Amino acid sequence: MKRVCLLTVLTWLLSCTIGLTAKEYNVRDFGAVGDGQHIDSPAINAALLKAAQDGGHAVVVVGEGTYLCYSLHLQSGVTLRLEHGATLKAAQPTATEGYDEAEENNSHYQDFGHSHWHNSLLWGENLHDVVLEGDGLIDGSDVLTRGGQRKSDSGQTTANKALALRDCKNVTIRGLRFLSCGHFAMLLTGVDHLLIENTVIDTNRDGIDIDCCQHVVVRGCWVNTVNDDAIVLKCSYALGWPKPTEHVRIEDCKVSGYDVGSVLKGSPTTTTVKAPDGDGPTGRIKLGTESNGGFRHIRIQNCTFTHCRGLALETVDGAEMQDVSVSHITMRDICNSPIYIRLGDRMRAPEGFHPSAVSGIRISDIDADSVDSRYAILIAGIEGHPVSNVTLSDINIRFLGGLTLEDVAQQRNSNPFFFGGNGMATISRHEASGYPEPSAHGIQPAWGLSVSHAENIRLRNVNLQTINADERPALFMQNHSHVKFRNVKALNNGQYQLLPSLTSLSHPSDRRSF
Repeated sequence: MKRVCLLTVLTWLLSCTIGLTAKEYNVRDFGAVGDGQHIDSPAINAALLKAAQDGGHAVVVVGEGTYLCYSLHLQSGVTLRLEHGATLKAAQPTATEGYDEAEENNSHYQDFGHSHWHNSLLWGENLHDVVLEGDGLIDGSDVLTRGGQRKSDSGQTTANKALALRDCKNVTIRGLRFLSCGHFAMLLTGVDHLLIENTVIDTNRDGIDIDCCQHVVVRGCWVNTVNDDAIVLKCSYALGWPKPTEHVRIEDCKVSGYDVGSVLKGSPTTTTVKAPDGDGPTGRIKLGTESNGGFRHIRIQNCTFTHCRGLALETVDGAEMQDVSVSHITMRDICNSPIYIRLGDRMRAPEGFHPSAVSGIRISDIDADSVDSRYAILIAGIEGHPVSNVTLSDINIRFLGGLTLEDVAQQRNSNPFFFGGNGMATISRHEASGYPEPSAHGIQPAWGLSVSHAENIRLRNVNLQTINADERPALFMQNHSHVKFRNVKALNNGQYQLLPSLTSLSHPSDRRSF
């Protein structure tokens, strides 16, 4: 009797386990061909819809092959799995077929790309429990574009991003590869409880845009973006209200600015030396530029930056940036400021929106080599709104050096808006309202650290050095108060430079070089 009861229990448990196993829907059973010639998006959409209609908790399987597609509609409770050898390839619009039209969005405080989601290769809105996974490739080469709503030569709608999600919850993106994906490889707006892991993105513009999202983890990813930002957090007004981006963790990731496609080929190359803005390859991790809702509780750790720009923390549209921690970062071959903290006054926001604010930034354990020394470590607020409460500790940066005081002075004629009569950089209203980028500040009057409109800045165990002799001083500070130094050293071509002997400097309005 006991044996019969035990057998009954085991049978019931087995049936429950089988019931919990996700049902699989193979796209070929819905008519997909995967030969790189037929348009397979109707078949894949049919499989996605059927999986959702059957109750979700299902997997739509895309097997080996190349599947030409227009817009694919993700579904709640459904996993889209690209198996090894599978490629979803963006198809060229024809006279009769194209991508979904961009939806209506009355918010105009960010560019077109941030304001629309439907004009994408894959998109979803108001979804939950969505998974994209596998070893496959999402390929937007020569099709996905950057910019506004466009029509092809045939009159059909084009797409400008690979993956776009709006107002979704419980989303996982795991193990996929992305190639040449237009304006964005991923635009994730208002997506909460988001996990992106072990994903490789090798693209021509932005890699991962995390906008107005909460409870996010990005880990184990390599994002290569020579012409734009690699992993970027934003808090735009695209949802129609100022939602913060908060509780975000970026860890064990690599960002770079190698030639497009060379990372996925396994041999990164560096023939592209400038991004569209005229400065060096981009590729970095950044907070901003779109910044309305706020950045809070951000952790960035154990990441590497290679052949790209440095860390950028920016708020210029009314967002408050607070409680940001960055640690254990390795940088190599950095083409502008290794650490850029910017509070600006662009204010792409509704009238009367509160001003931007920066407070509570902690950056530690940074090791950087072969760093462009034009812009130094750059911390800049604006008059009446200083960057405050920033701590830099255990920092080792080796700048290339090699600049002269004349390099700084020559900027007077080329950009009089924000340079004083002696060529020293100042922060004017014009520059404060512009696009935030280290190059917008010009060559700094110091090679190591430049601070303006800032208060309560603490440096501890900071070692700065140049590889080649530089005529400029190591430090430059203006309109600052309460800057504290502890064990800060500057070595210029093997020679120590004079640094402040006081542990605290408080000069609210003067301009000092050391």
